[in-house]
Amino acid sequence: MTVLLTNDDGIDSAGLEALQVALSVDHDVWIIAPDGERSAMSHYITIRDPIRCREIGEQVYASSGSPADCVIVGMLGGLPVTPDVVVSGINIGPNLGTDIIYSGTVAAARQAAFMGIPGIAVSINTYNPPFHLGPIAEFMAKHLDDFRQLWNPRHCININAPNLEHADFPVRVTFPSWRIYQDHLERFDSPRGDSYYFLNGRPLEGPLEEGSDWHAVSEGALSVSPIYLNPVDHHEDEAYRDALFLKSGV
Repeated sequence: MTVLLTNDDGIDSAGLEALQVALSVDHDVWIIAPDGERSAMSHYITIRDPIRCREIGEQVYASSGSPADCVIVGMLGGLPVTPDVVVSGINIGPNLGTDIIYSGTVAAARQAAFMGIPGIAVSINTYNPPFHLGPIAEFMAKHLDDFRQLWNPRHCININAPNLEHADFPVRVTFPSWRIYQDHLERFDSPRGDSYYFLNGRPLEGPLEEGSDWHAVSEGALSVSPIYLNPVDHHEDEAYRDALFLKSGV
């Protein structure tokens, strides 16, 4: 199988290297990844400027673009091969629940699904070393074909794994949690009169809904979430159909 690897942590990420090593045993692995960190870029794509790609190793390219850009380049002729699957990660830090809206890691997987091939985002549930990436990469190598067969064009796949030294973790199929952050700004004033703002915050603590991705990783399980590309909620639609501005005809 021909695999395109990318991420949002950048071309030098240890998570990317772990996947490359594990998947290269049985697959033809190519890498197009950002030349620096692109975290929280969401589904940003470059439409007015060129995307620069530089070959830095055998079948390895560093890109000036976003994670989604990397997939677009790889799928539309930037490689001499056509990928069968895109794997994005291993991201340092989880991408749980509403994180998937902001995540460049998940955006790359989503872009792959938009373009008709399986897209899988993989993250580790810690920001602090040591990072035990090997077990997660081994899990992906063992089950990549399973995910490819389960996939259909209506969704991408979001995986969050515990940071364990071994691969003996339970696996749960989950849904995205409700993960809202308590954000705040840190302000610094320069001698020239400019103000600089840094965003900081953490998820609000609360009860973890059983069956959610956050609940799974909090218990040391690996979470697999199918993420549907077309967000439809007919319950909300009904309230709008009954709205006064529709009935008035104005």
